[in-house]
Formats: sequence, C-alpha cells, structure tokens
Amino acid sequence: MKETRHKHIRKKRKLRKGRVFFLLIVVVFIAAGAFAFTQYKAGLNLAKTSGDMQKIAKFNGDPQTKKNVENILLLGVDSRGEANSRTDSMILVSVNKDTNKIKMVSFMRDIYASIPGYQSYKLNTAYYLGKVDLLKKTIQNMFDVEINHYALIDFKSFEKLVDIVAPNGVNVYVDHDMSENIGVSLKKGEQTLNGKELLGFSRFRHDNKGDFGRVDRQQKALEALKKEAMSPRNFKNYPKLLGAIQGYVQSDLTDQQELALMLSIIKGGNPDITRLTIPVQHSYEYGYYPQAGSVLNINIEQNQQALDKFLDS
Repeated sequence: MKETRHKHIRKKRKLRKGRVFFLLIVVVFIAAGAFAFTQYKAGLNLAKTSGDMQKIAKFNGDPQTKKNVENILLLGVDSRGEANSRTDSMILVSVNKDTNKIKMVSFMRDIYASIPGYQSYKLNTAYYLGKVDLLKKTIQNMFDVEINHYALIDFKSFEKLVDIVAPNGVNVYVDHDMSENIGVSLKKGEQTLNGKELLGFSRFRHDNKGDFGRVDRQQKALEALKKEAMSPRNFKNYPKLLGAIQGYVQSDLTDQQELALMLSIIKGGNPDITRLTIPVQHSYEYGYYPQAGSVLNINIEQNQQALDKFLDS
C-alpha cells in the first residue's frame, strides 16, 4: 500500500515538473513575441516620426520562371527632398533559396540607353522620367533579364537601416583616404563604419576609377553589411529592422514576403555572394551626346551574354 502511494506521489511530482517546464516555455515564447512586436513597432515608428515613410510605386514585376530564384531590382536614390530624382545605384539581386547563393549585378548609371517612349539618355534617367516601371522596362529591353520585384531606398534611410542592423558598425577595407563630397572623412585601412560612413564609402568616386570604383565599393559595402547582419549577435535586431524596412524601403514585396525571404536566407546560413558589373570589361567606349552628356556606349549583345552566363539563365 505504501509503495503504491509513493508511486502516486512521484507521478504527481513529475506532472508538476512537466507543467512548470511547459509554463516556462510558454512564458519564454510570449516574452520573445512581445519583444519582437515592440521592436517591430519601434522600427516602424522611426520612419513615421522622421517623415520618411515611403509610398509604393506602380510596378509590373515578371512572374517567376524559376520557383526558388527571385530577382529583385535594388535601387538607391538621393532625393534631397526633390519630387523627381535619378537612381544613383541600380543593382539586380538574384537570390537562390535552394543553394542560398546571392548574385549581384550592378548597372552603371552612365550607360547610354534606349528608353521606351523617350529619346536615348543615360540609364539612370529612366527612373526620373517614369519611375521604377520605366527603369525596369529599359533594363529588360536592353538585357533581356527577368525582374520579379523591386526595392528602393533613399540614401538618408540607408544610413538609419545600417545603424539598426549593425549598431556596432560594419567592417570594410577602405582602399585610400577619402572625403570629397561624401560628408565624412575616411582613412585608408580596415575600418569599422557606421551608417553615414558606410554610405560615404559607397558614394565616393573621386579617384582614377571614377564610377567603376564607386560601383565596386557599393558592392563591397553591401557584402560587408550582409556579413554583419548574419552575425548571431545581430539577430536580435531583426524585428526592429523589419519594422523600419516597412517605412524606409519602398517595395512591391509584402511584409510576409520580406519576412519569408529574410528567414530563408537566415535558415541557409551565411550566403555566398558573387558580383558582376555591367558593362563588362572591353565591351564599351566613352561617348558624348548633347541631351545626355558623357556616356558609356556599350556592346549590348556582349553584355547580354555575360549577364546570361552569370545568372545561369
């Protein structure tokens, strides 16, 4: 009889311990959810209070022909309060969710482009004339590339997003001293840069490489930012980042799509990034046109082939 009673008591104790453990898990999940929600709202409120909330532009994205590959046209603009501006950076980001590889293709802004419905200008003028949709059509007509989505960010917002996702800064190698027309002074060597400094590094072009050097630094900055964002110490910043993205970044991607893409990349671990710049070497020459100024006249067929090979399309 005593043995039966002891067994019953032990069973009750196990049940109590099980309940306590279950309750602890529930409390942790609730706390984590509350933290994530408050951080998400904090990020969203940053954009609202700063007056930087972005409006969604009309965009006709291509249907995906490859289920697990998304091509996103990433655009950077320096509006400075102006209603119309030109795209300072144009990067096609191709994300393969199966292999967790990311490919970045930068299009030089001075490419002499045939813009549908207009005379030929520099490629970055397409956004000025007809926003994202016209720029997408121009790139697609020239290079026959699939573009599923877009994301556009103003440079002022880029600074803030960098400081949210990487509050301890981003490590990059600065190839030489730079300060002209970038609002900061950077010294040569391995540096840890905040948002404003990383933007300045990305925009500098007053050296012998000109715009080609600037585009190369933009790619390096994004790659370094990706590396810092994938550091486990910065995972806690994701809810706030996701909230801020809703305000600071203009995109046709829904909240759910952005979250799914972010989780897919995180799940795959630190993704590999490969880079390409259009035009490729030995495929262009410099030219001048009265309506456009100094431009890059490119061999379209040669660059199409290079792009197809790079994207494996």
